[in-house]
Amino acid sequence: MEVVNRTEAPEYKRIEEVRVPAIATLTMDNGQPLYGINAGQQPVIRLEVIFDAGAWYEPLPGLSTLAMKMLTEGTHSHTSAQISEYFDRFGAFVEQQSGTNRASLTVYGLTKHLPALLPMIQEMLMESVIPEKELNHQKNITLQTLRVNLEKNNFVASRLIREKVFGAHHPYGHNQKPETLEAIQRDGVEAYYRQRIRQRPFRVMVAGQIAETEIALINQYLGHQVVETVPETADAAKTAISDFSPGLVDKPDSLQSSIRLGRLLFTRKHPDYFPTLVMNEVLGGYFGSRLMKNIREEKGFTYGIWSNLAMHPNEGSFLIGTDVKRENTQETLDEIGKEIGRLREELVPENELETVRNYMAGSYVGNLNTPFEIADRYKALLFDGLPADYISTYIEHIRAVTAEQVLEMANRYLPDGSLIEVVVGGK
Repeated sequence: MEVVNRTEAPEYKRIEEVRVPAIATLTMDNGQPLYGINAGQQPVIRLEVIFDAGAWYEPLPGLSTLAMKMLTEGTHSHTSAQISEYFDRFGAFVEQQSGTNRASLTVYGLTKHLPALLPMIQEMLMESVIPEKELNHQKNITLQTLRVNLEKNNFVASRLIREKVFGAHHPYGHNQKPETLEAIQRDGVEAYYRQRIRQRPFRVMVAGQIAETEIALINQYLGHQVVETVPETADAAKTAISDFSPGLVDKPDSLQSSIRLGRLLFTRKHPDYFPTLVMNEVLGGYFGSRLMKNIREEKGFTYGIWSNLAMHPNEGSFLIGTDVKRENTQETLDEIGKEIGRLREELVPENELETVRNYMAGSYVGNLNTPFEIADRYKALLFDGLPADYISTYIEHIRAVTAEQVLEMANRYLPDGSLIEVVVGGK
């Protein structure tokens, strides 16, 4: 029996490249793109129908989310209960999402049931009736959830930092409030559905065990929908304008404070993206980061502290966040400042930088295990206008980042006074 020496770390294999199944790109009969990834060992499929219908396009915060939720709440031929029972009959799961720029209807199911699922998917997209009762029910659920969340420091802090980074009227910065939610009426939801979803351009992403048969079926239904294109109009409110005044929401009875620091940044297409991504990882991007070692392990102020780059199609931001005891708030802010200062003044040691690069490479590859995860990576590439070799060269770009570049990025994007400060709780 082989004896394992527990005092020595196991050998690791250095990851140098990413290998993922190729994505097939087709144009359906109505001119809409269809992206397919044939991968996986199980006979399952995920079909996404994706629209330009996220927060970027909505006149009122929350309108996109409600419009997408209503797709399963009734059509001209089926009630919400009948739609739910129909998908349950085939063991399928339906999910609606609305993000910053895109909104999607996603169906998970067995590949063999795709012929039965597609007619209902098409019906929901084309014949939603936005029933008043179901809409009010969804509004009440959303309203109650919002009111509960508004009592949470971390929720309020995250909303406030987004508002300050992008601007209160910017699509990425405007926040849903009880009064704005109550102002949404059925005619507004129906108008949004007709303007952004029904008979509007869309993209299909399908992943799992698929073949030409499944592609032909999707084209038979979704590829023959009538699609009308409406020209987009410019909107001055979509220019991000940051508010650098500190944000303090004082809660005398709160034992904890939620801290958020942030600034406007760039998108993934910027030439500084990869060096800044590595800089962020060193600072607070993973469990062994400098902020975690300082604020969590050495000071014991928090269970966790993080920093990340939030990348959207039109804008990006850099954010730092943590929750600490109220009395430790200012000291935590000071220590965060010290760690950022170190990044600006000292080169990251090569052994630390190599650990970070190895972690980032392993994490990236580790999130490409299933066809659905691979499809998610391709979505960022396709829909955000990234280079065709973005996935295959990701690790190469990460490994090319030097300590000198990390120092340069810290000085360029994190100088004194560059981060907006938000505290909810108290100092």
